[in-house]
Amino acid sequence: MAALLSRETGRPEGTELVGRVADSARRTADFLAERRRSPQPHPDADLFLAAEQSLLLGHPLHPTPKSREGLSDAEARLYSPELHGSFPLHWLAVDSSLLASDSGWTEQGRPVTAEQLAIGLAEGLELPFGTAPLPVHPWQARELLHRSDIRALLDAGLLHDLGLHGSRWHPTSSVRTVHRPGARAMLKLSLGLRITNSRRENLRKELHRGVEVHRLLRTGLVDEWQAAHPGFDIVRDPAWLAVDTPDGAPVPGLDLMIRHNPFGPGDDAVCIASLTAPRPWPGTGAMRSRLADVINRLVTRTGRPTTAVATEWFLRYLDQVIRPVLWLDGHAGIALEAHQQNTLVLLDPEGWPVGGRYRDNQGYYFRESHRGELESRLPGIGAESDTFVSDQVTDERFAYYLGINNVLGLIGAFGAQHLADERVLLAAFRSFLTSATSLGSPLPHRLLEAATLRSKANLLTRLHGLDELVGPVDTQSVYVTVTNPLRP
Repeated sequence: MAALLSRETGRPEGTELVGRVADSARRTADFLAERRRSPQPHPDADLFLAAEQSLLLGHPLHPTPKSREGLSDAEARLYSPELHGSFPLHWLAVDSSLLASDSGWTEQGRPVTAEQLAIGLAEGLELPFGTAPLPVHPWQARELLHRSDIRALLDAGLLHDLGLHGSRWHPTSSVRTVHRPGARAMLKLSLGLRITNSRRENLRKELHRGVEVHRLLRTGLVDEWQAAHPGFDIVRDPAWLAVDTPDGAPVPGLDLMIRHNPFGPGDDAVCIASLTAPRPWPGTGAMRSRLADVINRLVTRTGRPTTAVATEWFLRYLDQVIRPVLWLDGHAGIALEAHQQNTLVLLDPEGWPVGGRYRDNQGYYFRESHRGELESRLPGIGAESDTFVSDQVTDERFAYYLGINNVLGLIGAFGAQHLADERVLLAAFRSFLTSATSLGSPLPHRLLEAATLRSKANLLTRLHGLDELVGPVDTQSVYVTVTNPLRP
């Protein structure tokens, strides 16, 4: 199918697309076969990691959700969350004169620098005098150590290659963000593989954005937010490390985000993509999603019809996860790129939604119409992070990520897995949106009233060879017009 579409479009990127589709399909088959052989979570996994490593199929509306060109089969076994991969990090020592960093991290009210955090995570690694430790993904290290600018810094004694060291870390569903149960931080590493639509190397503006959002929330905004919605928060990215040249220019490929790890061993936090994706189910061999398992368990426990339980679960999800996101947009002018991969739902022991989290230092839209209010909260906001976006573009993207990808995608999963009637859930969503118009976000009105919506077209984005992390936000992806299923 990819080859036929490529031929029809006549675009030169089509051949590349066909290769990535084939790569994605082959890897997905490998992941399913391996999970059938070994369906249980990694023995070291907490609930969060088990959920992160359960996303075997990836984005259901993407042509290459699992393509990872550049990884050998042996490397895939180490670095793939779907194969329960784990690995020690590769460490560099950076001369203090070249170290770039920032931190809003505090512990017991005291500031903690990014360098101090890295030293704590380095587990006793011996460092040359006057240097700071920098963890790197092993695949990235192999690539970078052959690059001429990195070799020059090594030869000058400004970088030191310390090799693999320390405990094993586990890739999460994003592949390049790694987690170690019990550690105080997760690490969002630069990784020059093209995963879905982009090469996953951190950009300096994204590092600034993560710390900036953390500081913005701590101006009192998070207290206002959680007074209304105590079960929801943003997973913070409050510190980063990077390397500059002696002339002060960023050295690409070494930028590291240090992410707060808010999840304890008993926190059942599941991204919606993992919750809804079918996978070989332990003890049965059948393909089944965690969502189906949760709903069926609740049906057994309550004795109520499946559709009634599914509708109540969906309404609780809207209240615990979607309403807080609309509040933040309406009250602060901050729209979150809350698609299913970035949105986590917190489940109680029975499986009901009781809260949520958002994660991603890339996915913030500061509305231009709220610039004055946001600058009064945090002077200089957006200067280095490039986060202010016109309201028109924000409205389009917010409607796609939260409305289409997240909620309509969830409704589609309920329907496709025969857990609920989609028409019932669409009616429930309309009722919720009507009640949410008072939150101040323009999104409820847009979803209720617009005849058409703009939806991201991942196939066209791939056919055009676009990297979604490069260029202005309004031209990073291809969007198409679709009929709004919420309008009566």
